[in-house]
Amino acid sequence: ISGCHLNPAVSVGLFVGGRFPASQLLPYIAAQVVGGIVAGGVLYLIASGKAGFDVAGGFASNGFGEHSPGGYSLVSALVTEVVMTMMFLLVILGATDKRAPAGMAPIAIGLCLTLIHLISIPVTNTSVNPARSISQAVFASDYLSQVWLFIVGPIVGGGLAGIVYPWLSGPDT
Repeated sequence: ISGCHLNPAVSVGLFVGGRFPASQLLPYIAAQVVGGIVAGGVLYLIASGKAGFDVAGGFASNGFGEHSPGGYSLVSALVTEVVMTMMFLLVILGATDKRAPAGMAPIAIGLCLTLIHLISIPVTNTSVNPARSISQAVFASDYLSQVWLFIVGPIVGGGLAGIVYPWLSGPDT
């Protein structure tokens, strides 16, 4: 409805792909991160209302090594985040291309994100969104030392998609 995106990697990918103005990039990303932290705070308030709640379990934070759900390494986590975010952005760019069928973007994007989660939750708890990663790590402070990977990986993946998409999609008609 609004065309909004709540993910800094999406904003970067759209910017690199020529679909988002540079003048709005930093304010948009700042709002995404602040919104993510506020949403994380709401989730924290809800979750902490249950007896026995312990944020030490990670609060669904992203991680590698000891903080990875499956014990995956830094390299595995980085490759996962770059590739998954790049594929996510390629679907977004394709589904929102002026040549794509009208009204189908939400279905394609939603199904793609579902598949990404099924693939990458065991590896990193799935980021593909720096705002989401920051928002959880703020509350599970043991994870803050690893949050850089979940900022860098998705931003690189989004930027790569913005570079690659015009080449993959061919000339405008």
